[in-house]
Amino acid sequence: MEIAVIALILAILLGAFVLIPRHGKSAHKNKVKSTVDNFKVSKSYSKSEVNLHNKRTDCWIIIKDKVYDVTSYVEEHPGGDAILAHAGDDSTEGFFGPQHATRVFDMIDDFYIGDLQK
Repeated sequence: MEIAVIALILAILLGAFVLIPRHGKSAHKNKVKSTVDNFKVSKSYSKSEVNLHNKRTDCWIIIKDKVYDVTSYVEEHPGGDAILAHAGDDSTEGFFGPQHATRVFDMIDDFYIGDLQK
């Protein structure tokens, strides 16, 4: 009887260990973000600064005057190299195109690094 109770307790603990999600980092969240007490510190970038980041291995884009470092997402982008068409430049029009599902609006915040200088 004691062995059955111990086995049941171990099974419950093992099940909880397997089923409880761990807080691992996804591939596109591995980049370093500037934070102070969990608040994002906004940095400003000039258009010429953003223009320097225009390749597959260093890809920044501008969407509605906000700057995003999407380098880690380039290879995952379902539209292939389309994301590179506006690397280092304004991608607002393409981003809000009909090809994107609504989930991209939630995803993009993970790549935010600052605002475009006016």
